[in-house]
Amino acid sequence: VQLQASGGGLVQPGGSLRLSCAASGFTLEKDAVAWFRQAPGKEREGVTCINNDGSSLYFTDSVKGRFSISRDNAKNTVYLQMNSLKLEDTAIYYCAARSYLCSGLGEYPFWGRGTLVTVSS
Repeated sequence: VQLQASGGGLVQPGGSLRLSCAASGFTLEKDAVAWFRQAPGKEREGVTCINNDGSSLYFTDSVKGRFSISRDNAKNTVYLQMNSLKLEDTAIYYCAARSYLCSGLGEYPFWGRGTLVTVSS
């Protein structure tokens, strides 16, 4: 049972990246999947989450209108599309899964290793 986040990298301010969260050993179809991030010296924070029915929510207003989450159950993968990236989006991004519906930080039993996103000019 494993989640693998990928797609991070170095991008200039205003640029875009798409992160992927792929599951192996289990299916994400009935799960909610969330993205969290942790910037240097800061606590981990929630970014956004998608429920098993495809509805989504944001944990932070700072990404609304710039980030979007989607899922492809056929590929057993959830995506985080990040546009108009800002310096303050620099962080390690983690995906996490739990049954059915989105919830808070401490409620996800399955976590992937993070992928580093660096926004810099």
